[in-house]
Amino acid sequence: MNKQLFDDFSEVSAKQWKQKIQFDLKGKDYNETLIWKTTEGIDVKPFYTDEDTQDTFKAPVNNEQWLINQKVYAGDEKIAAKLALDYIARGAESIRFEIPSDSTHLDVLLKDFPFETTPVYLYFHFLSQQFIEEAQAFLSAKNAKGYMVLDIIGNLAETGNWYQSLTEDHEVLENALAHQQSFPLAVGIDTSIYQNAGANCTQQLAYAMGHVNEYLNHLQNKPYFKELTFVFDVAVGTNYFFEISKLKALRTLWNTLSDAYEITNNCFIYATPTKRNKTIYDYNVNMLRTTTECMSAILGGADAVANMPYDGLFHKENEFGNRIARNQLLILKHESYFNLVNNPTEGTYYIESITKQLAEKALAVFKSIEAGGGFLAQLKSHIIQKKIKESAAEEQALFDANELVAIGTNKYPNPQDVMKNDLQLYPFVKTDVKKTLIEPIFGKRLSEALEKERLAEEKQ
Repeated sequence: MNKQLFDDFSEVSAKQWKQKIQFDLKGKDYNETLIWKTTEGIDVKPFYTDEDTQDTFKAPVNNEQWLINQKVYAGDEKIAAKLALDYIARGAESIRFEIPSDSTHLDVLLKDFPFETTPVYLYFHFLSQQFIEEAQAFLSAKNAKGYMVLDIIGNLAETGNWYQSLTEDHEVLENALAHQQSFPLAVGIDTSIYQNAGANCTQQLAYAMGHVNEYLNHLQNKPYFKELTFVFDVAVGTNYFFEISKLKALRTLWNTLSDAYEITNNCFIYATPTKRNKTIYDYNVNMLRTTTECMSAILGGADAVANMPYDGLFHKENEFGNRIARNQLLILKHESYFNLVNNPTEGTYYIESITKQLAEKALAVFKSIEAGGGFLAQLKSHIIQKKIKESAAEEQALFDANELVAIGTNKYPNPQDVMKNDLQLYPFVKTDVKKTLIEPIFGKRLSEALEKERLAEEKQ
């Protein structure tokens, strides 16, 4: 920019701006009136200047390469194969298959799949070294692009148990990684577990680093260590700018951690909207929520984004819900041009400042986790679960007090909105009574208690 335009104007410092604001407040307290305090312990100011971006971290972000992803459950291989091809024809740029068991036939599931143009991601709901090796051989022969994901720690956190045991799970992981073929097996870090359970942004980042550090510690002396791909599954919440900063901070922290291990391994971020703020009443609002959350994911630097159908909480999977979810991403890419500007948030005083603060606070929490024996040790002693519950309770209190607003649910509800006959799925937390090694980390939506009350009133 030509600075000659500004030669006749003197610079205004942050101190001068604050003095002017204080004068205009006419005696009201600046901090009490204009400073917004977040659950992460960050004070959000009413304005930011370049003084707030001194020594900020520069997270590498490429917003031009993100892929529209569609999830497909592979319970029935023929149906799943047909759905995947239809989704690709309608604009999906990559497919994520949820593989429920080792009896899944990949030759049926991936029959006619366009491997030359479309990346494929396989997520296993089980642990089988034989299946992993056979899948790698099959996909490598097809010259497929993408990855398979294995996250044994994520399974422990979410279910409370290892697939088999700590020793057996790690043996399968190590053996599978040792026999890598051209189609890679990636190490997964599912941070969506923590977000959907109520962890704040700082905790999510710290737990992501603690989670992946367990793998780094365990695998660092393996000959294949420097060739591994690490995939972070991230749930994106409704705090628009903070969620952008969260993803940028995640890459920054990963670079810091990988530097400590002297590696340059790829970090792939797979993002989806959170379930935590979604509602069954006035459910069309979910489309607005998921749109801004997908925007945050893209601007934050996600590599692949899979949207959540607006009715996914209470309807079985259906063509219309999936179509709307996919079209939201198509509009963002092809009509809003979210793929034509690289790293558009770089230099944004507010976002850069929040990114730095989130990264610094998360790094401090991560260091305390390591000092306390590591992430697995703190999971087993239930320290992580306790911290998440505390954060979730704080957020729930804000929601219950209507300070955290969900339009159509705790603010401006429609009393004529009736849902009792429209529930095809059970939309609330399900807890199976079974013996677990640790306390599982359950996701829970903020509006559940309120929705249960309204449903009970409907049935009277």
